[in-house]
Amino acid sequence: MKTKAHKWQIRKFLFYKALSQGALLMAFAALAAVILFILIRGLPYVNGHLLFGRYDSKSPTIGPALAGTMYLILLSVAIAAPIGIGSAIFLAEYTKTKSRLLKTVRVAVETLAGIPSIVYGIFGYLVFVVMLRLRYSLLGGGVTLAIMILPLIIRGTEESLLAVPRSLREGSFALGSSKLRTVFSVVLPCAASGIVTSLILSIGRIISESAVLILTIGMVVDRMPKGLLSSGTSLALDVYYFSSHGYPEQAAATGVVLLALVVCVNALATVLGRAFGKGESVNG
Repeated sequence: MKTKAHKWQIRKFLFYKALSQGALLMAFAALAAVILFILIRGLPYVNGHLLFGRYDSKSPTIGPALAGTMYLILLSVAIAAPIGIGSAIFLAEYTKTKSRLLKTVRVAVETLAGIPSIVYGIFGYLVFVVMLRLRYSLLGGGVTLAIMILPLIIRGTEESLLAVPRSLREGSFALGSSKLRTVFSVVLPCAASGIVTSLILSIGRIISESAVLILTIGMVVDRMPKGLLSSGTSLALDVYYFSSHGYPEQAAATGVVLLALVVCVNALATVLGRAFGKGESVNG
């Protein structure tokens, strides 16, 4: 009986192993197919004119989209990073583990993280375009994106802070440091890798977002934005615009640039996470 049971366990293990490997291969094949298709269709059309040339109806460019994307990244991170990191510090360091406030805030953060991006877009449209009469502007889109990425920054920062060993805090208190100095001199440096990673992943979310921006910045693809109060476009919006207005080659080429930016952002998050992790281990 033991031998039969043992053989059955081996067969069961091999079956689940083959099943998991098959699922992995399918996921990898789907990802590779998307990337290869975009590269094959769009890479031949990525050139200097597309990136930096002057916009023309016959040969559009993505220069305004690159500028608009940079505006949105800088504005959104500048707003969301201090608020998100500060909120995470309060939740992790100044709130009791079983307090009702902590549970309520966490539920609110999880709810915000699960809201579809189009709902954020409607909020931004009604508040900034209609109520505040800013019209379509990069300012309204950037603030809306900042609200959208707040849950990602708060969750990532809080998890990084909670991962810092309690012994480091107690050692700092034993040396006479205050709570504030302990947080900023001991806890935050140790959690820096997770915080930086969450910020960079938030940037990736900004780069790839389109639903929010359609309703807030106006999708003006033929001229450079003059400032935060002017309308504009982004790389994700250019993909939508080109594909729906008879520019399939430019849409594929813009997709290549967008894909390259997302890959670079994820790679940067990995590199910085490892760098800060090594620095923490050396200091420790």
